Amino acid sequence: MHGAANPPLCAGIQRLKTLHKYITGQVLAALLLTVAVFAFVVLLLNVLHDVLPLLFGGVVPLGLVAKAIGLLLPFACVYALPMGFITATLLVFGRFSADQELTAMRASGVSLLSLVTPVLLLSLLCCGLSAWFNLDLGPRARAEFLNLRFELLHDLASAQIPEGQMINEFPGVQVYIEKNNGGDLQGIRILKLPTPTNGATLIIASRGRLTPDHAPNQLVVDLVDAHIINPNARNASVTSMGKWTFNFSPNAVTNRMTKPKISDMTFGQLRQELRERKRDLQALQQLNFSAANAGAPATLAGLQRLNLAAGTNASPAETGAMLREVAGLWSREIERAQVAMHREIAFSFACFGFTLVGIPLGIRVHRRETNIGIAIALMLVVVYYGFTMLGESLAARPEFYPHLILWLPNFLFQAIGAALLWRANRGI
Repeated sequence: MHGAANPPLCAGIQRLKTLHKYITGQVLAALLLTVAVFAFVVLLLNVLHDVLPLLFGGVVPLGLVAKAIGLLLPFACVYALPMGFITATLLVFGRFSADQELTAMRASGVSLLSLVTPVLLLSLLCCGLSAWFNLDLGPRARAEFLNLRFELLHDLASAQIPEGQMINEFPGVQVYIEKNNGGDLQGIRILKLPTPTNGATLIIASRGRLTPDHAPNQLVVDLVDAHIINPNARNASVTSMGKWTFNFSPNAVTNRMTKPKISDMTFGQLRQELRERKRDLQALQQLNFSAANAGAPATLAGLQRLNLAAGTNASPAETGAMLREVAGLWSREIERAQVAMHREIAFSFACFGFTLVGIPLGIRVHRRETNIGIAIALMLVVVYYGFTMLGESLAARPEFYPHLILWLPNFLFQAIGAALLWRANRGI
């Protein structure tokens, strides 16, 4: 009896293995092709924007341009891998459905779920690869490319003062610039750190202008409507100045920025940034700075511990308002770092959600044409990235929970894809 039962069972297992090998090979071949196409498109957009102006302007040789393109490739793969996966599943399963291959497989007693199991496992493997690109390799390569670009351009006026991040690369100062439009600065915050002979100074200006170098390894910023919290007086106060010039001395060894923007940081760098900003914010909050206690000895001692002593002739309320505004900047930096961390992790799971949606949609579309599959894939990618862009745009608005918005497309795609796959398996 056993001898009579085993041959059909073995034949069924062998048939399933053959089908798994066949469909996995089809998806993998389509995946490699689509990832290559999308990576080329993303790479081309960055090359046209950042690299070709350097080459055509005669600024750099062709070899360094090739190096720059190589550094952009991992960054392009961050986006190309999920886009390639959903396109590959739509194309492969759309063709299988149109050619009645799925009907033949079901007639042989093979369910859709058992058929697509290796494809789902492949998508999870690509999630791990995507996590490597998102959390480490992509941001690191992008930051290295930007550093290379800054070094090649030798444009201190636009490169050494990036906007929207806390800059610690200039010896003796910390700088925050809200906007930098070709050297026209807005929202300037400069913390001059204490020395053995002088205390710290906080400089706040509504706008300013980067001027050409007055000396080697120097940047000059002409500040307009500047307010200075001075460390040389006993009473907390602020000095107002119409225009003031501040000289920066960039790092003479590298003469370039070494700290990437938050959007270009690896996951490990984001964790370090988050710890530092939380530590600074906690120090500010411990001051309990207000109009009532601005001149109290305990508060002034707290300012000294923070390297932010205050003095001259403004009211305690004005000084307190400025310091609270600086604390708000630190809070927004914390939220931006948290959003960036959630974005990198959430986007790593895009391949799985795209696969769950792509398989049943490809079957329902029932078309062999490549352009139909690509059009549907692009629409789904736009929906997914729409949530990502919305979450990033609300990074400074914690009341809207932007880090949770970044996870919404994963939950939606996986839930809808699982429901559609279940219905397709039952032939509904």
